[in-house]
Amino acid sequence: MSVTVPHTAMVLAAGLGTRMRPLTDTTPKPLLKVRGKALIDRLLDPLVAAGVKRIVVNSHYLADQIDAHVLARTDVNVVLSDERGDVLETGGAIAKARGLLGDDPIYVLNTDAFWAPESPEPFLALARAFDPAAEDERLLIADTGQALGFDGAGDFFLQGGDRLIRRGHTASAPWAYAGVRIMRPQLYDGMAVERFSALRIWDELIPKGRLAGQKLDRFWLHVGDPNALADAEMWIACHGG
Repeated sequence: MSVTVPHTAMVLAAGLGTRMRPLTDTTPKPLLKVRGKALIDRLLDPLVAAGVKRIVVNSHYLADQIDAHVLARTDVNVVLSDERGDVLETGGAIAKARGLLGDDPIYVLNTDAFWAPESPEPFLALARAFDPAAEDERLLIADTGQALGFDGAGDFFLQGGDRLIRRGHTASAPWAYAGVRIMRPQLYDGMAVERFSALRIWDELIPKGRLAGQKLDRFWLHVGDPNALADAEMWIACHGG
């Protein structure tokens, strides 16, 4: 079965990395290394292997370092979305970059988590399953019991097979957003360029049954603070990658 892989991805690399201090005092979080490889590259390498040709990368904190790092790649076309003036969060960043994203489905990536073994398959699985006639976004979700470094209560429940609903006031939920999704960029048409979270969009999609989840079939490593970074180093050292 052929897979229509998005041509473009939006890479969210503008975060302040405050939980990673003091490591992020001089290095932006996406460039912190796990076993010698930058976090951002642990996602970009399988993304490019999946067939993506173009990435739009936003930057704010220590932006010159982010820009230089991604522009040094020769295996993908890089377009920069400069957010030096404002922190726009995960929704505002896409609103600002909307004119750079085209109208075909795109991937959107955070840069604080990755999966092992490294493989393009999770990206391909998202593309295979995404049905823009029935959904507007499909999120990669990780089993919180098959993860390292995630200390949250979980984000979602699955309903009706693959539709997502928020945890809400429930004490815990079995699925965490794994930081990668495929979406219709038209969701951000006409959105104001201001600071807001993608949760605003998701909360509009959920009642319509238009937010879907795709289970990650890899071990998930969430790198949120220095202890989690050290744990990820040890895990990769023991398991390879």
